[in-house]
Amino acid sequence: MKKYLKNSISIITGCILMAGGTSFLLLPNKLSAGGFAGIATIIYYLFKIPLGTFMFIINIPVLILTYYKLGKKFVINSIIGTILYSVFIDLFDKFPAVTNDRLLACIYGGILTGIGTGLLLNVKASTGGTELVSNIIKSYNVKYRTSNMIIVIDTVIVLLNVIFFGEIEIGLYSAIAIIIMGKVIDILVEGTNFSKLLFIISEKNDKIAKEIGEVVKRGTTGIYGKGMFKNNDKIILMCAIGRGDLPKVKQLVKEIDKDAFIIISNAREVLGMGFREDE
Repeated sequence: MKKYLKNSISIITGCILMAGGTSFLLLPNKLSAGGFAGIATIIYYLFKIPLGTFMFIINIPVLILTYYKLGKKFVINSIIGTILYSVFIDLFDKFPAVTNDRLLACIYGGILTGIGTGLLLNVKASTGGTELVSNIIKSYNVKYRTSNMIIVIDTVIVLLNVIFFGEIEIGLYSAIAIIIMGKVIDILVEGTNFSKLLFIISEKNDKIAKEIGEVVKRGTTGIYGKGMFKNNDKIILMCAIGRGDLPKVKQLVKEIDKDAFIIISNAREVLGMGFREDE
């Protein structure tokens, strides 16, 4: 019940933020963050059909197809998100715009829609649109990447907005909104507490592992590998550390073995002892 309540609050809050960013900032300035909202924006100005109502209508066939292609579990939260998003958009559309400055509108509209989308994605929900279309396409061919398909579809929709309104600035500002929205989604979905993953190749693995454990208080794992240039077996140390520990570990390794080979990469999430626990 607690998890259900938490998910419901996330879906409702996410839909409110997305609708607010769209109705108060993007729509009054003819801007779009891509997706079906971009198509609905054209229809809104062309035929005066309420944005939320039209978005719900064009999502119906997509939701039906999603149900048959991806199953009931996948589509149920999307139905809830689509309905709430459509209702809130039409409700907020009755109020005046927050600003008529397109730069401010694309920045804060992108932030609000990004936060809202991130909240929905964290509970495996959506408001339909291009995300569902990309997943349907992927069900036919798994080689297609969802993120790439969303970018392509959103780009085409923004170009349609530019052609319809006849203003290149609409496309430029909309691009800013899409980029900001994407960055905000990444922060909410993947987090900002990045860690570092190190691979250390050295002839003094035992001493390096011991020093990392004693000085930095991090464990290391020895992975068996083979150097193909000299055709010799060796141990590769793998170690996950916090960003703040990186300079200390690099200095420690070089003091022990100045010829050590170190590979450093970002780790989006590290769960378990010494790091955060997943819920």
